[in-house]
Amino acid sequence: MEEFSIKNIGVKVGLEIHQQLATNKKLFCSCNPIETDEYSIKFQRKLRASKSELGEYDPAVLFESTKSKTIMYYANDESSCLVEQDEEPPHELDEDAKKISLIISSALKSNIFSEIYPMRKTVIDGSNTTGFQRTMLISQGGFFDTGGIKIGVQSICLEEDAAKNLGDEGSVRKFGLERLGVPLVEIATEPFEVELTEIKKIALSLGRILRSTKKVKRGLGSIRQDVNISIKDGGGVVIEVKGVQQLDQLEKVVEYEAKRQHGLLKISKKIQEKNWIYDNRDITELFSECKSKIIQSAIKKNQKIMAITFRNMAGIFGFSPYEGIRLGKEVAELVRFFGIGGVFHSDELPNYGVEKTDLEKLKKFSKISENDAFLILASPEKKILTIIDQIILRIEYIKNHGIPIDTRLATQSGETKFLRPRPGNARMYPETDIPPIIITNEELSEAQNNIPKSWDDSIKELETKYKLNLQLAEQIFDSRYIGLFEKIIEKIKINPTFVASILCSTITNLERNGLNSNLLKNDEIFKLFSLLEDGKISKESIEIIFESIMSGKSKNTEEAMKNASIESVNEEEIEKIIVGIVDKNEIIIKNQKERAIGPLMGIVMKELRGKASGEIINRLLLENIKNKLEKI
Repeated sequence: MEEFSIKNIGVKVGLEIHQQLATNKKLFCSCNPIETDEYSIKFQRKLRASKSELGEYDPAVLFESTKSKTIMYYANDESSCLVEQDEEPPHELDEDAKKISLIISSALKSNIFSEIYPMRKTVIDGSNTTGFQRTMLISQGGFFDTGGIKIGVQSICLEEDAAKNLGDEGSVRKFGLERLGVPLVEIATEPFEVELTEIKKIALSLGRILRSTKKVKRGLGSIRQDVNISIKDGGGVVIEVKGVQQLDQLEKVVEYEAKRQHGLLKISKKIQEKNWIYDNRDITELFSECKSKIIQSAIKKNQKIMAITFRNMAGIFGFSPYEGIRLGKEVAELVRFFGIGGVFHSDELPNYGVEKTDLEKLKKFSKISENDAFLILASPEKKILTIIDQIILRIEYIKNHGIPIDTRLATQSGETKFLRPRPGNARMYPETDIPPIIITNEELSEAQNNIPKSWDDSIKELETKYKLNLQLAEQIFDSRYIGLFEKIIEKIKINPTFVASILCSTITNLERNGLNSNLLKNDEIFKLFSLLEDGKISKESIEIIFESIMSGKSKNTEEAMKNASIESVNEEEIEKIIVGIVDKNEIIIKNQKERAIGPLMGIVMKELRGKASGEIINRLLLENIKNKLEKI
């Protein structure tokens, strides 16, 4: 196994940024996209592949159709209508979304078309009820600068966001429709070749240009980065990796995918050395007494167990040119696409409950020699031959071409996994329900006049207007709370630095402890600062209330205050509690004098946490310690 080095393989990267726009309605209807998990409407669909206008099937669509999934949709009258349910034609294009997309194109110096043609992009994974996504090419070309590096813009599109995936349950895939149709811009950069550490800066710079417009949504899920990755010897193959949610993932994803692609070229050469043929046999009965939990579970479900033998391929599935890169892993990812738990290969057995005696029976039954490799696969009978065909096709492709042309998904660990084949030209065709959209000279002039300030200027404005330091100004501007921050400062007399620190540091720290900030709504945050201004809670109460809501223990501020026994306590009551604690700890005060405030402060804060401010407690405790020292 070699040590991988990315420096000499010529990695090129292109970014695709998908940013939701801050409008009050969806792209082709008047529904307000309110996030909810309460659904009053439920219906199901079965989507199928169809030919394009050119009479061709798109490869990604064909492949997706092999899953045979039933799609279950959940909707709410407040956030979706008959348009999302594909029971009514789309309404007129949202004017605000169009204006924002023109401003973004102008800010990136991109060439805007005078006529915009809505298109349909075929998607049958269930994320669109129609079986397609509506998209419009707004402009091409342009650039932006980041740290002295000029990054070209390939295209800017205005399109509908997809439905929210609620997960799979057997052969049923579930989606919520509240997000379907939300307007977003897709910005694709030209491919660039930079140091890995620069990629995050480039994505951050582009995101900051979008945020400077103050017309885009903030928060988790409102911006997504896809990344296109290719290597010098990859024969022009570009792999699209979807779903990079955090910028910190980008460097790891690019490095892993470059390693995988280079490793596949080495695996390809290894396969080419083998003169192989394959055959498959049903071994359900043969493995009826196998102790593997996976095998026994499959048999109980009346599934088939198949063995695929690869003659003259011994060692190929476990061959690992680089750590974590193996043909066996590629096959396992493909199999999981069909909802199958996995596949065993000869280079990892005996293991997983498959014992040596099972393998001896298999080798005798299928006439497997030491030079052969094999896979063991468990699946419902109606799927198993399709899965075997796809496995063979993939191995053949790797042998003949090296890198399969995939769309892949980023994982939390920074790796990538198979999602579907890359779509082809047959995926896109004209939208017949919406006429071309004319862009007037007046609209172009308006967009030019509304190009936002640069990120640097926006930060300087925050520093000056709210007297924030540079770090806090950057943090609050980049956060999803900038609009809320400005509203709080405008409506409530409170220190901006304190508010920014709470919105950035306190919430972030609670998130790092595994709590969910999406449960903490802006209205509840604003309410908290109002209560603080009115003297009904202390500063220390804020984190306690946030923690209660973000952990799911409380739904709102009032419930959190009740659960945490937070109530306003006057100075007389505070002093009464402090006097009692001071009296109980006379020995500590006698030994440590005024330094006793340290250990006693912890005791008092435990008693009064969230009921009084730290400043008041500190003052009263010090006074009572001094009084006690005078009497000792």
